[in-house]
Amino acid sequence: MANNILVELSRYPIGTFADVIYRHSLLIGDNVALIYQKERCTFAEYNARVNSLVRAIQALGVRKGETIGILSWNSLDFAYLLGAAMKGGFISSPFNPRLSVSDLDYIINYSETSVVFVAAEFADTIKQLRPQLPKVKHVVTLEKTVAGMPYIQDLIKANSSEELDVQLTENDPMAIIYTSGTTGRPKGALYTQGRMVQNALVNMTAVPFAPNDINILALQLFHIASNEFFQVTLFAGATTVLLKTLDAQLVMQTVQDEKATIIALVPTVLAGIFNLPDLEKYDHSSLQRIAYLGSPMPVALLKQGIEKFGLVFCQQYGQTESGPLISTLKQPEHKVAYGTPEEQKLLASCGRPIAHVHARIVDGNGKDCAPGEVGEIIVQSKQIMQEYWHKPKETSETIIDGWLHTRDLAYFDEKGYMYIADRKQDMIITGGEHVFPREVEEVLYQHPMVLEAAVIGVPDPYWVERVHAFVTLKKGSECTPEEIIEYCKGRMSRYKAPKSVEFVDVLPKNATGKIMKTELRKMVKEREEKKS
Repeated sequence: MANNILVELSRYPIGTFADVIYRHSLLIGDNVALIYQKERCTFAEYNARVNSLVRAIQALGVRKGETIGILSWNSLDFAYLLGAAMKGGFISSPFNPRLSVSDLDYIINYSETSVVFVAAEFADTIKQLRPQLPKVKHVVTLEKTVAGMPYIQDLIKANSSEELDVQLTENDPMAIIYTSGTTGRPKGALYTQGRMVQNALVNMTAVPFAPNDINILALQLFHIASNEFFQVTLFAGATTVLLKTLDAQLVMQTVQDEKATIIALVPTVLAGIFNLPDLEKYDHSSLQRIAYLGSPMPVALLKQGIEKFGLVFCQQYGQTESGPLISTLKQPEHKVAYGTPEEQKLLASCGRPIAHVHARIVDGNGKDCAPGEVGEIIVQSKQIMQEYWHKPKETSETIIDGWLHTRDLAYFDEKGYMYIADRKQDMIITGGEHVFPREVEEVLYQHPMVLEAAVIGVPDPYWVERVHAFVTLKKGSECTPEEIIEYCKGRMSRYKAPKSVEFVDVLPKNATGKIMKTELRKMVKEREEKKS
């Protein structure tokens, strides 16, 4: 430990993650910061390896304020790179490994990445793309060596782990996190050190983290939610368990083995866990909080989870551009699951805005909506993105007078609880009537044989658009489209009920497990084109 601990604790500016990482190395250096498979990394080791990696990246010609690209699933090496960006003043730019070669070509060039750190399994993809990536000077492999490419662990070992002399401020850019590209090519949301630190602070206030927490990161670090949970856990001095793959049995085995206290998952993954035939064999008594996020949670599915796990659930609503946390439905509020049907309606809410976040719901003219009236959620806070990377027009269309326009449609009640209706682009207009797919999906999930469901609008010669449901049945279940349609008609306005139902073995999902309606629309469009 340094001779003058107080001087050392003041080395890095307040409002930077460099300050957080170094502070933990001094004060809780022997505590476990990261767990990945059988490996453990303490806070002191993390700080030292990050320092070495910063020097290695500098030696590759990357200067402060420049972008480092990451193409990988979760790993310790990935976590070291995020730390290197935090302490070295670089901009981390993680890419989704599931992107097509065309999209990777676009996004790597768009990010202006000069060094790509790539998991060995994707090295051939980058080799294939190299002629189309004029700004990429180096490709470094993660986890395993690849012939002809430098290896990250060799770079770390070859450089000093002494403390750095990098001048940082809270206004320095730190990360580009990409949208899922539901309305075209992915856009990069740019975040500064200060905005990320602010989000960690308000997140810890809204959904408390403690140094003795063990948080499983099952979602991939290129996604805003997982990136946020990594930062909040780091900020709290707690332990992060990194999972490379997202598998229901692996999640539960890890909960049991590591005695995890916190995990964040999307509803589709939770559905898989709730329906594990041997769920009872796993000890999940250590779990204190299951955060569900990424897409609306069907109430029927949530009630199923509460039956199995108890009142450990917490809704966290946000998006890539919003920091991300906007609102929460906290654990104690889920006790309505044991109340009357009227009280249980609260389970469909995404909660109330957290402290230090202002949220309003406005109509198409920007006028504030009354309770119960559907409009667009707009958000103001100190942790929303600074801008879309190199997209001033899109930025000005999204952040207006300091308010981020989310494009999420919702309404609120007299107590300030917000209820997501749907995304603007997902709303169906059938026979002149507006139908929100989420409302239909809520009913579908109540059907005892339905495992997963997704609703979209498809072309129809009479209705212009008709409500079409894609449904995955539970294993061993049998049902007809007509039975599903009649079930819905008996529980909602008939015009909202699906007019057609299609059974599928698997619904298309992105790397976080979120159902991709863009792929379903694409499939329908291709079928229609073949008919014509």
